[in-house]
Amino acid sequence: MAVKDVDEYIEVHEYWQTELRQIREMLQETILEETIKWGAPTYTLKNKNVAGLAAFKNHIALWFFNGALLQQNTGLLVNAQENKTKALRQIRFEKGEEINTEILLPYVLEAIENQKLGKTIKASRKKDLKIPTELKLALKNDAELNESYCQLTSGKQREYADHISEAKREATRAKRLEKIIPMIKKGVGLHDKYKNC
Repeated sequence: MAVKDVDEYIEVHEYWQTELRQIREMLQETILEETIKWGAPTYTLKNKNVAGLAAFKNHIALWFFNGALLQQNTGLLVNAQENKTKALRQIRFEKGEEINTEILLPYVLEAIENQKLGKTIKASRKKDLKIPTELKLALKNDAELNESYCQLTSGKQREYADHISEAKREATRAKRLEKIIPMIKKGVGLHDKYKNC
């Protein structure tokens, strides 16, 4: 669901309203500009992403886009996707946990300072796309599928290839392939439905 501003985002995430407002107020006291990107509150400095807020089913998170560069304030940081996310770090809160903005603010201020200094983490070079045998055969035998797959971004192509490759059993791989063929033909990514929440 697309939201037009942070007020609407908070309204939609009723279960987390108090916590989201509390962190938002702290972020608004800084020099960061508030906007919505990828359907979630994002805080920028000169159009560069510094921090973000996200509400999930079991927790909310304060994101730092270059959080891996934080050196003075690191105790609460976690990498949400080990071995996938190089720069992003987050601080998570579950329902009932105290949100102490006096503890959080130094993280934000250090992230702002890093952005002012132009510190960033360079993205890794793209890995070669390894298309599993099952998908290769399907692409070879279905021209429409092949054309649709080629029109996807390299990230979406990789999502589909990895989705099949990660299945251990042949039957699971076949089932996954069957499920994704209509999605590929529609031109959507494997995880698109989650990206617009």
